Amino acid sequence: MLTGIVIDARDVERMDRFWREATRGRTGGLRLRIAATAEPRPAHKNRLHLDLAGGPDWEAEVARLLALGATRAGIGQGGVPWDVLADPEGNEFCVLRPGHPGVLGDRGLVAICLDVSAEDRAAQTAFWQARADWQAVESYSWGVRLRRSPTSTVALVMGPPAAPKAGRSRLRLEVGPRDGAPEGERAGFPDGPAGEFLDPAGNEFHVTR
Repeated sequence: MLTGIVIDARDVERMDRFWREATRGRTGGLRLRIAATAEPRPAHKNRLHLDLAGGPDWEAEVARLLALGATRAGIGQGGVPWDVLADPEGNEFCVLRPGHPGVLGDRGLVAICLDVSAEDRAAQTAFWQARADWQAVESYSWGVRLRRSPTSTVALVMGPPAAPKAGRSRLRLEVGPRDGAPEGERAGFPDGPAGEFLDPAGNEFHVTR
């Protein structure tokens, strides 16, 4: 089952503090794990990013995030009903405004967005439904939204456009044993080891014990 997100960082303490304060600790039961790396963030857009709920006072929430160390980011988004920011190490994330159809929570983490191309959509949907143990609750021409349950506040959203894969992903999904799985079965890999794997589109993800 989906248990969290791993974020590579050169300054682990700063990034851990930023994301704890940015989400107000409200992550829908998912763990945000900051992993140390010496590598600088690549110039290209990440394939995985997080969406936060801005709430009714979304302008004040954006200002709060900027004061925490976020910056405004431009990724060619145009006129959209959300604000695109970047964390202190340049990883993009979005602040969704009230009325966005994917927002079920008023604060904190509300979506994990994974780039998926049209040709990879069917394989990725099947793969992540099995590995995350979440179900597709909405499917549109632009992509699909998975949730642990229909009322879960956090969604896994998959759709285009897909950024080119260039190097190891800075943000990665983390999965652990499925609820009710027999002992020894880990995230759909019977008797499989923990470690780092690739999904059908070549994105790294972690399997924990």
